Amino acid sequence: MAVGISQMQNVDVMARKFLNESYTVMLFHYDGNVDGWRSLEWSDKAIHIVAPNQTKWWFAKRFLHPSVVAIYDFIFLWDEDLGVENFDPKRYIDIMVSEGLEITQPALDPDLSTDIHHRITIRNKMTKVHRRVYDNRSSMNCSDDSKGPPCTGWVEGMAPVFSRAAWKCVWHLIQCDWRVITLRSTSSFNVLNLQNDLIHGWGLDMKLGYCAQGDRAEKVGVIDSEYVVHQGIPSLGGPSDTSKLPRRSLDLRTHIRRQSSAELEKFKERWEKAVREDDEWMDPFDA
Repeated sequence: MAVGISQMQNVDVMARKFLNESYTVMLFHYDGNVDGWRSLEWSDKAIHIVAPNQTKWWFAKRFLHPSVVAIYDFIFLWDEDLGVENFDPKRYIDIMVSEGLEITQPALDPDLSTDIHHRITIRNKMTKVHRRVYDNRSSMNCSDDSKGPPCTGWVEGMAPVFSRAAWKCVWHLIQCDWRVITLRSTSSFNVLNLQNDLIHGWGLDMKLGYCAQGDRAEKVGVIDSEYVVHQGIPSLGGPSDTSKLPRRSLDLRTHIRRQSSAELEKFKERWEKAVREDDEWMDPFDA
């Protein structure tokens, strides 16, 4: 979880939920403040990693390599602004396993969440899990015939949960500029230098279904019975009530959203280029 000190109280509640079930908690400090968390009794049990002004996808690419986290059955890559009063990690995983799901997210409480972008993420009070949404608006046209995002086979980037097998695939989808620099002195050696690239993860959600280990319409789902509240608190440019933000914050968030939009286009271009250049590629979801 990428965290800032201003959200310590909420992260405290979230972390306790998982630590009580013997999960490993890893905090990615994007504001550089680690000492401020020392007052929490569980702080020494967590893994703390610091890199100013970076996103959870940036951290995940560098510190959650599949071989490093292979001992874990599931990876929760969550935002810091989730309310978890009605969420239980153990029950959640039990449902994920029993339903045969590889990629999921908890449903969002529509009454308390302040920032809902897609109808498929909204909690259905009548079901334990849903895998698709029905929407007859011309812009969506989601029905039983729909085969892909955002109608089915899709979760949002704020609170995804991945099986070990799915994460091994998703990690490779996260875009990063890997540059190998050769330095020469008395001997030669290589330094792997990881540069910032597509750090906001825009566009990634639309491709997660390719990592579902099967039919994304069956293996990807939203779990309704264990749901969360998305508080929509801004950290690195996310939506919020802009009327309460100073001008400098507005300018920064505008810049970040523009950068994210540019990254989305670059992600699409890279995907299309990879498809063109791979003569053996066959899209499993190409109707």
